[in-house]
Amino acid sequence: MLALAVVGGLAATLAACSSGGGSGSTDSAGADCNVGISMPTRSLERWINDGEGLQKKLQDAGCTVDLQYADNKTEQQISQIQNQVASGAKILVIAAIDGETLGPVLDEAKKQDVTVIAYDRLINGSPNVDYYATFDNYKVGQLQGQYIEEQLGLKDGKGPYNFEPFAGSPDDNNAGFFFHGAWDVLEPYVKSGQLVVPSGKIPEGEDGWKSIGILGWGSDDAQAEMDNRLSSFYSGGQKVDVVLSPNDSLALGIEQSLKSAGYKAGEGWPVITGQDADKANVKAILDGEQSMTVWKDTRELGDRVFQMIQQINGGQEVEVNDTETYDNGEKVVPAYLLDPQVVVKDDVQKLLIDSGFLQASDVGL
Repeated sequence: MLALAVVGGLAATLAACSSGGGSGSTDSAGADCNVGISMPTRSLERWINDGEGLQKKLQDAGCTVDLQYADNKTEQQISQIQNQVASGAKILVIAAIDGETLGPVLDEAKKQDVTVIAYDRLINGSPNVDYYATFDNYKVGQLQGQYIEEQLGLKDGKGPYNFEPFAGSPDDNNAGFFFHGAWDVLEPYVKSGQLVVPSGKIPEGEDGWKSIGILGWGSDDAQAEMDNRLSSFYSGGQKVDVVLSPNDSLALGIEQSLKSAGYKAGEGWPVITGQDADKANVKAILDGEQSMTVWKDTRELGDRVFQMIQQINGGQEVEVNDTETYDNGEKVVPAYLLDPQVVVKDDVQKLLIDSGFLQASDVGL
């Protein structure tokens, strides 16, 4: 009975938002539910999936939706958001390219009574961020660090291992959470000498991770950085044993660099982490070229943001589960955190294929 009541309540909320129609609908329901979605880029598979998935949910509910991708250009994203506000969007869902630069455009949005949901990346320096929906990004890094710890037997005192840490884009607020989650697990082993960093790329201090960050999360840049480390610090026959890669895009570049340097999947191939369960990386896991990925089922994130939008439109209290963690410099932003999970080779079929997140043909199965 409770389940029926919940379903009935959701149906009523959806009805309040829309009586039908799609993007650009001009009926009164569509006008009431007008959403601008701002995604950073089409160059990463996950943002295409996130943007188009949420767009479809909203269009199916009869909302007017403007989905924009900003080609990783901050000024382009700002211009797109300005246009969305000018076109009547009452809710903005923003995955920021640079979380420090959107304050002025959000000031404009606030004057038009627009509600702002930060999507997966926190927007900093603005009091006009109403909600934040994301995965537990510190836990993402923790899972990567704990995987390395377990695979190398670090708790049992094994080592030393040659270790190369990478970090994400310095302008991405999440990248700091990813790195600190992993580094809090791994730094003690660096200090004990069980993890040795031949390149010397050992960050120090709260923001030290930015010194090893790959701007824009580019695979090519990660490959070039790994090429440099291999040629400069591994020319005497040393081998890399483990690489901390915060996401799948960087992992692809790192893996290509290793292959170019003569490494082959199998014995002697380093432990390499990742995040996002991108198709190419899942195939790499199956082929033995990547050890794991941290999967954030972005369908769940889309569902959560969709629910937030319905609650906002319905004048209901928006459900959050964290009101302490995410201080953007102006306020603590109410957040809803979702749990990520580790995927290794043996998990691909059950977690990714059987759930419908990926098709078997996407990864060569």
